[in-house]
Amino acid sequence: MTVPRPPVGRERGIIQIKGLNHFLFSVSDLEKSIEFYEAVFGAKLLLKGNSTAYFDLNGIWLALNLEKGIARNEINTSYTHVAFSIDEEDYDDMYAKLKSLKVNILTGREREERDKKSIYFTDLDGHKFEFHTGSLQERLDYYKQEKSHMTFYK
Repeated sequence: MTVPRPPVGRERGIIQIKGLNHFLFSVSDLEKSIEFYEAVFGAKLLLKGNSTAYFDLNGIWLALNLEKGIARNEINTSYTHVAFSIDEEDYDDMYAKLKSLKVNILTGREREERDKKSIYFTDLDGHKFEFHTGSLQERLDYYKQEKSHMTFYK
């Protein structure tokens, strides 16, 4: 069932968010984290200071901030993560790359084939990431066909 949504944005006097600005991750070792983000993501280092680093990740501003002595395992059991798109034909090569870099690869959830493929992993400080082969539209189409308990909005 598709339900119309009420007016949003300026139609309701609300200022719209323009888009994603940047991701910032707190890290315990700036040098090792720089190496990780360059090797795993192919991020291009733009700036490095005593306690921060900025990268370009295919047009995404990625920042690292050194913070020592803080808790790093408060959400180990959470499903919270940041997902990046990869092509399905690159899935096996990406998995092999992560293994060769000795990245901490997590056990993914069981999923239906139409839900596409994912590799879940963490950085050196436990931030969770996913490389996913599907798109939002593919997920919505699949759920519309198979998940009758869900409500979809225009």
